[in-house]
Amino acid sequence: MASVYLRRTQSTPTDNNLYTFSCWVKRGNLGSVQALLGSFTDSSNRGQLEFTSSNQLNYYENLSGSTSAQVTTTQVFRDTSAWYHIVLNVDLDQATDSDRIKIYVNGTQITSFSTATYPSQGATSVIANCTASNGLLVGGSTSDYSTIYTIDGSMSHIHLIDGTAYDASTFGSTDSTTGEWTINTSPSVTYGTNGFFILKDGNSVTDQSGNSNNFTVSDGTLTNTEDSPSNVFATLNPLVKSGNSLTNGNLTVTQNSGTNYQNSVSTLAVTKGKWYAECKLSTISGLFPGVGIIDVSEKCASDGDDNGYFGTTNNPKGVQLFAGGYYSTGNNNNASLTSNSTNDIIGIALDLDSATKNIKMYRNGTLITGSSVTPPDPDGGYAFGVTLYSTSSGAVAEWNFGNGYFGTTAVASAGTNASGNGIFEYDCPDGYTALSTKGLNL
Repeated sequence: MASVYLRRTQSTPTDNNLYTFSCWVKRGNLGSVQALLGSFTDSSNRGQLEFTSSNQLNYYENLSGSTSAQVTTTQVFRDTSAWYHIVLNVDLDQATDSDRIKIYVNGTQITSFSTATYPSQGATSVIANCTASNGLLVGGSTSDYSTIYTIDGSMSHIHLIDGTAYDASTFGSTDSTTGEWTINTSPSVTYGTNGFFILKDGNSVTDQSGNSNNFTVSDGTLTNTEDSPSNVFATLNPLVKSGNSLTNGNLTVTQNSGTNYQNSVSTLAVTKGKWYAECKLSTISGLFPGVGIIDVSEKCASDGDDNGYFGTTNNPKGVQLFAGGYYSTGNNNNASLTSNSTNDIIGIALDLDSATKNIKMYRNGTLITGSSVTPPDPDGGYAFGVTLYSTSSGAVAEWNFGNGYFGTTAVASAGTNASGNGIFEYDCPDGYTALSTKGLNL
């Protein structure tokens, strides 16, 4: 949702101290305050469920100018490659204080908190009782509306239940085969007067609960994505970079001043299979961006910055095509190909299944002559990735791992994809698929 957030005006609630909030979230950038749910009546009466700048989960309510409730997890949440299922259960009538606020993550109740201030029994919840104009926020919170603390990443299947406390098992379950926590796309719940169900399919903010409690989008437009709790797509990994900037759900990478070589790699890596991804060279500066594949065991993939580019002597298990037509294929075995132009879309097809493994590069749907090479056998697995260079200021690359977007712009006319997994600008080569959890299981 990036800088976008949702808002609506609530009615008098079914119950002013009893509610459940459930959502799925995939984090983007870390290390800043980012809210999942917020309410604002005025600066003295507000509340939020948020990730802190230390990446902890924090639930906070300020009532009549004083902190009435706050629980902050000791656990941190820094995984940007997967979806978290988060459930907040607030029942202020409970006799035991620790039962009045419960937080579940991926089906497990959290019981360890660095801060635990519980409201008194029978108290009013600021969030449940907020009826101020546009006072309920999803994907954001505020203390005065001058600053909105929005979520960086994606959200899906968002429920608010007014008047009933449900635990996580209502909204998800453990897969008996994989042991993973999986989504229940149609839970059986009683929503109450202010309850709602949004972002069920795509970016719809129309309430699916039957209450018609629809939301308004603020500060931009929502971007749809194929990425979902049931099919997690690769993005670029914010933990393996520092010089460049990642935006749009970690799919757009922008060069900044600082370390010379600025590398970013995908959150998923593979040792077998046939994989396809696309990268749009939105801004070219000199030879950069350079796009390709890199073994995650290489220095530039594990540390990210100032460790050369893919396919150098220092990082031989990699292949990279640079905007200027320079092609590095491992151990400095380089070739000069035709140069790329601004807004060219480079398709990367990686085959790790055939007897002769290979990588092929496409430019705007056409195979680049001389780009087909055999990559070395991987040690840790191949990730897709990009290199920018500090002296070539302003280079920008926008990745589509099958999400169907470059930045915030949908593909112009989706090509064919026999695998049925992912949406690409150009035809996905036969036998190849998107780098996602569904793709890993095809």
